[in-house]
Amino acid sequence: MSGVVFPLWLSLRVATLATLAILPVGVFLAHVQARYRYPGRGVVGTLLVLPLVLPPTVVGYYLVALLGPDGPIGAPLQGLTGASIMFTFWACVVAAAVVAFPLLVRAAQGAFETIDPSYEEIAYTLGSSRLDALVRVRLPLAARGILAGAILAFSRALGEFGATMMLAGNIPGRTNTMPLEVFSAYVAGDGSRARMLVLVLTVVSAIVLVASDRLGRRPHDA
Repeated sequence: MSGVVFPLWLSLRVATLATLAILPVGVFLAHVQARYRYPGRGVVGTLLVLPLVLPPTVVGYYLVALLGPDGPIGAPLQGLTGASIMFTFWACVVAAAVVAFPLLVRAAQGAFETIDPSYEEIAYTLGSSRLDALVRVRLPLAARGILAGAILAFSRALGEFGATMMLAGNIPGRTNTMPLEVFSAYVAGDGSRARMLVLVLTVVSAIVLVASDRLGRRPHDA
């Protein structure tokens, strides 16, 4: 089990930070998509969920193009810090955040869209501003769906492989998350280690999905 501890701990840290990073932006954009109709809304919606349908390696290629030493973001970042984000812990976080983002947005948007508009109208008649109505009415009513989406995003980040491999590599003791360790064990022909890693990751993912399912139910469905 000693060879499982670091990859599992790394994967849990990466998934947690990735989820926390995308949560405020994802909820805000989900609210905008659910609440407002504006020119280009369909295009924005497509772009928000695009990482969900693209192969992870394609997502990874785009990230390398953007964040690599010659990329439009990576070049100035390296000029300021003197270091590249590639092949680092933070590269794992970025890759996980990007691929998990659509799941959070879809769940949160669905939660906002199911809210009865009359609740918000009542809040307005009682003197609430749009911000007050959002904070005191819409967010609490959508909270279960948002939390379920966050857990699904966490689960997706936990299992991210392709984009992480492209952007962060598979460096032992630095970027070797659980999915990458499974791949390494399989390629090395170490079947027992691969099975152990798969079992641990499957159990953790199953626990996360069960929690998401329970949170996503309405109280009277529980």
